[in-house]
Formats: sequence, C-alpha cells, structure tokens
Amino acid sequence: MPVTPEQQAEIDAQRSAPTPTLRTVAPGIEAHLYSAIPVLDHGFVRVIDYMGDDAAICQAARVSYGKGTKSVSNDAGLIRYLMRHWHSTPFEMCEVKLHVKLPVFVARQWIRHRTANVNEYSARYSILDREFYIPAPQDLAAQSVVNNQGRGAPLEGEEAARVLEYLKGDAARCYDHYEEMISQDGQQGLARELARMNLPANVYTQWYWKVDLHNLFHFLRLRADAHAQYEIRVYAEALCNVVKDWVPAAYGAFEDYRMGGANLSARGLDCIKRMLAGEEVTQESSGMSKGEWREFQGMLG
Repeated sequence: MPVTPEQQAEIDAQRSAPTPTLRTVAPGIEAHLYSAIPVLDHGFVRVIDYMGDDAAICQAARVSYGKGTKSVSNDAGLIRYLMRHWHSTPFEMCEVKLHVKLPVFVARQWIRHRTANVNEYSARYSILDREFYIPAPQDLAAQSVVNNQGRGAPLEGEEAARVLEYLKGDAARCYDHYEEMISQDGQQGLARELARMNLPANVYTQWYWKVDLHNLFHFLRLRADAHAQYEIRVYAEALCNVVKDWVPAAYGAFEDYRMGGANLSARGLDCIKRMLAGEEVTQESSGMSKGEWREFQGMLG
C-alpha cells in the first residue's frame, strides 16, 4: 500500500491542525502539504515542508543585483530573465522537503543528484516491509539495440508472463529468506544489517529529501525528460505538478527555457544561420560527428 494506516492517521492529524505563521505562505503548495501522491504500485511523494515562493526569488534577485533589475516591470518578467540568463542563486532561496517512498533501484539513480540533503530509512535498525515494485505488463520491454541505457520493443505474450513470474517469485523468495534469517524460532537471528543484503533492488525504501529550487529544477530537467527511465520519470512528473502549483512563474520559465528549449553549440548555431541563408547543409559539411548531427536533426524536427 502507498501509505500505512499509521502514516495516513499522521497525515490526517497534520492537515486538520493548521497553525498560524508570520512567514510567507504559498497557497499552491499548501494544498499539497502532507498528502501522499501515489507513484508506481506502492510508492508516493509527499511535501513535508517548504520555504519561499515566486516573490522570494525576485526579492533575492533585487537584493543581489540592486538597481540593475529595476527596469524589469514585473516579477514574472524578472524570473524569466533570471532563467534565461542562467542565474541560479535567486532560485536557491526556495526549498522543499519531501517524503518519498521508492524502489531501491530508483533511489540509486535519484541519489546521483548530490546537491540535496537525504535521510533514508535504515534497514540496519528496522525491518523492511514486504513491498516490491512489479512493473505493469505494458512497461516490460526488451533492451534497446541503439541505446545501452534504454528500452526497446515491449515484451508480449509468454515472454512477458515469464518475466513477471520471475520478478514476483524471486522477490517473494528473497523476502521469505530475509524473514527467516532475522528470526530463528526464538533464537537470535542474523543481524539486520547483514540480512538486508539478500533483498532485491525492487524492494521499497523511504527517505526525506530536502533540496533547493535551483537543484530541483536540474533534477526535473533530467528525470522528467521523455528519455529518462520510466520508473524515475513518474516521480519527477509528480513533482512537476507540485512545483507548478508552488512557484507558477518560476515553473513556467523553467518549462519554457529548460524543458521546452534547446541548447545549441557554436557549430549548430552556424548551421542554422547557413540554412536560413539558403545553403544546403549536410553532416559532412556541418563539422559535426554523426551522433551530433543526428541529435541536431532531432532538435529541428
């Protein structure tokens, strides 16, 4: 289950007891506070706390840049300027703390984003739940033949059924042995810190993850991208919806310049100028490698 009865009771208690504050409140993210957003089969994302809003970004920028920003007539325009010119520190003035429940193999991808504070559920002290990520049949796919990090055609029929049985059976057997090792019929069992190594990478873990908005945008740019692995992408997409409600102006600029925009190399920009001038540009005349040229053509559609 995404949340335990105890966690749900805690969520209900937190949401039913608002407290007055003098700090800035962002109504969009207030609506998300404490509630669990389901992700995958047993996972979730919840907002535990936050600091700042769109106005905080502008306030920080104006303190930092002084009179240089006074020609910007509104906050949205200033935020777009900051995003367009890759200013980072104003966005670092906003922070969010999340409670995330996710499979271990997703956590190992996620933790590569090291510009955050993390505290994970410890299987040295506690016993992990019997919860495993089992993909939906439509999410099973063969290895891509063109991308070593990607998926190819979906598995179908007997092959898909065989893989699902392996995933379910192996997870159940590993957890059975895990339970047996830590509990030996009243005798002292194997230490939890050792027994945990027998669990598969699709077992669920949980952590608190605190990050500033600048680094969260970097995470979302990579992990909400269509080329990201599905299992981490769905977490990023859930977070996109939260951030959109929290800082709508900043998210709009991020969506425009980072998610929907493109970065050109000097050679790429030169090729576009030549194309606009009517010249027929080929990979051989572009100065790009085959891989660069393929990506350049994909960017141009």
